[in-house]
Amino acid sequence: MLNDKIFREYDIRGIVGRDLNENFAFSLGKAFGTLIKNIKKNGNRVSVGRDGRISSERLAANIIKGIISTGIDVYDIGLCPTPLQYFSIHHLNLDGGIMVTGSHNPPEYNGFKLSIGKETIFGEEIQKLKDIIEKRSWSESPENGHLEHYDILGAYKDIMVNRFSYLSNKGYRRLKVVVDAGNGTGGIVAPGILEAMGCEVIPLCCEPDGRFPNHHPDPTVVENLKGLIKVTKEEGADIGVGYDGDADRIGIIDSFGDIVWGDQIMVILARDILKRKPDAIIIGDVKCSHTMFDDIERHGGKPIMWKTGHSLIKDKMRKEGALLAGEFSGHIFVSDGYFGFDDAIYTTFRLIEIMKTTALGINELLSDIPRMCSTPEIHIDCPEDQKKMVVERLVHRCKEYNISGNCPFPIKKIYDIDGARVVFEKGWGLIRSSNTQPVVVMRFEAEDEKSLNEYRNFLERELKEAMELL
Repeated sequence: MLNDKIFREYDIRGIVGRDLNENFAFSLGKAFGTLIKNIKKNGNRVSVGRDGRISSERLAANIIKGIISTGIDVYDIGLCPTPLQYFSIHHLNLDGGIMVTGSHNPPEYNGFKLSIGKETIFGEEIQKLKDIIEKRSWSESPENGHLEHYDILGAYKDIMVNRFSYLSNKGYRRLKVVVDAGNGTGGIVAPGILEAMGCEVIPLCCEPDGRFPNHHPDPTVVENLKGLIKVTKEEGADIGVGYDGDADRIGIIDSFGDIVWGDQIMVILARDILKRKPDAIIIGDVKCSHTMFDDIERHGGKPIMWKTGHSLIKDKMRKEGALLAGEFSGHIFVSDGYFGFDDAIYTTFRLIEIMKTTALGINELLSDIPRMCSTPEIHIDCPEDQKKMVVERLVHRCKEYNISGNCPFPIKKIYDIDGARVVFEKGWGLIRSSNTQPVVVMRFEAEDEKSLNEYRNFLERELKEAMELL
């Protein structure tokens, strides 16, 4: 029985054995091959990569069987980070591909990130796959497609070393970098390239292990960064870098052991790009700080606030011609000299390049950013089939407050592009439904702790009332 809930906004994800198995993977492969043929009439070459989860190898094998049964050729690129699967599509000029990955979810989960052409698909296109599987309306081919194994790790390393190895010259200071791959796949790629860039690398949890024995591979959760913070401070490192399970999200620790969130990373990258390309369009998701959007504008850029979600951001980048985009959660997308997909490993290299060429540390690069009081992402459990309804109810309530003027705090503006980002006099609060988990996501920022707590208490109280009405 097909579980409809695994077909999410921008990927397919579920629990192995309950929602996903080899038969489902084979059917998804056949459906994907069919969709490729329907959309790209001459499309016949794709890649399939996989992360280090225990279930990924057999799911990938069955995905490949399904795809080649439709007559499409497959490059099996094996164990790799998600960004390298995206990279393979550009490098080999393919017609699409699939990454088998559970990303930052617990070990019992797995999933699939899908691309047609150079773009990851989302929304309606993912629902088309479900429809093809349910109706078994896939393409049949008199001959199987060809299967070829390809060393994408070697190709990526060659290109990155060629691009960044100049930083190993004696004219640049040798940086000490701690890399925590969370036992995901980033550890098989990043350390070697960083060493070629003239860095001393201290690896943590860099051996892929789908059980994630050391800590959960999610650098947006403070608890998961404690080991990286500790070693970065103890070793006197210039920077600590953490990746999620498939290395498309990044977490940064500065030399003082402080967490540098995704929007602060964006400030550093945006300033570097805007020096060379003034008027560049730069996109941030609704969870990013107001200080980031203000700083982009102050440095001559054109900031756009957009919905959270890697596929949604990439689609918006393409439509707007943006050179940079990012999410508070650490998905960073660079189109300036790169392909515009979320690659935490490449983002690391760009940050190291800026640190080396400016001779400044992360904290120095951010020294003039106004200090705000803020929260990390706050996740409140909410049933999958109710979370959107709860958020819609709260958005409506906030708009009513805005019109009536009865809100205990004056509301200056409400952004409703993805849930509600409610702007108050001294800060803002966000509430939105997650596209990947059965949770409601909140985040708050304010000029002082008192205002932060007041805004948080107000919206959390409103959320509680909205959930009680279900």
